[in-house]
Amino acid sequence: MITTIEPGLFTTIQDQGRWGFQAYGMPISGAMDRYASQVANLLVGNRPDAAVLEMTGTGGTFKFDEKQMVAVCGGDMQGLLNHMPVPNWSVFIVPRRGILRFDAAVSGYRTYLAVRGGFEVPVVLGSRSTCTPVKIGGHEGRVLRQGDVLHVGQDMECETRLGNLADGYIPQYASQVQLRVILGPQDTMFGSAALDAFFGSSYKVTKQSDRTGYRLKGPKIKHLGSADIISEAVWLGAIQVPVHGMPFIMTADHQTTRGYAKLGSVIRGDLPKLVQTKPGDCIRFLRSTEEEAIEVLQKEQESYRNIKQEWEMK
Repeated sequence: MITTIEPGLFTTIQDQGRWGFQAYGMPISGAMDRYASQVANLLVGNRPDAAVLEMTGTGGTFKFDEKQMVAVCGGDMQGLLNHMPVPNWSVFIVPRRGILRFDAAVSGYRTYLAVRGGFEVPVVLGSRSTCTPVKIGGHEGRVLRQGDVLHVGQDMECETRLGNLADGYIPQYASQVQLRVILGPQDTMFGSAALDAFFGSSYKVTKQSDRTGYRLKGPKIKHLGSADIISEAVWLGAIQVPVHGMPFIMTADHQTTRGYAKLGSVIRGDLPKLVQTKPGDCIRFLRSTEEEAIEVLQKEQESYRNIKQEWEMK
């Protein structure tokens, strides 16, 4: 068992998401940073869909009743194991009765803690992910609280080893990021001046950004006419522009339908960069293509294969 001593700012159990139910109004949920969460599972030899802890902004403190192999990936929350620093993007052993403590993120914004075997919570609609807006999944459908007890599962896939991930696989988090965007499907509702403002300006992440979506502030993006459309399906990375002209980017717990014009979409391979930004950070947008987006995803999948090959003990 793992006992929550301090829960942190917003800590939930997540996996790869609850796919196949958006037609019924159910968000996908899942880890905000797909790359960091999946690498954490790879490092401890888990299956890709094993449940992990996602900590946001400030991490928690956890007491381990038994010896466990764990990995920490994503934002640097200054992890301490029994008061000794532990490196980020690494896999190590927490001894029996060990205490693992995290603080405020000094780079990035979301940190993932994977334990060998994953976290054992009920599967709801095919996923263990927490969706706090509808209060399902994870640990009682909510963020962790002081005193919550977590159990370790059996979702391991292969034997693994201890150590630090090679630098070439570790993303660098910054306070200014560039996100690639594919235009559409309602980009024709904006004139050339609006598109020039969008791609030529810097937008700041606001405090209203969360697992539902990232609200940005910057130069207004003006519609040629109305900002409203007939409500239709939305997706991860979709960029809505409501009547006030400020972009809103859909993230893991987004609603499944919306009625605002969508200027474009952040490519899937760049979403980890988006969700590691914090309030006050700045974002600039670059035009992209479907071909580039596919190439980025292919490189990501290649990284997973390489990490597994390098880490798996034969």
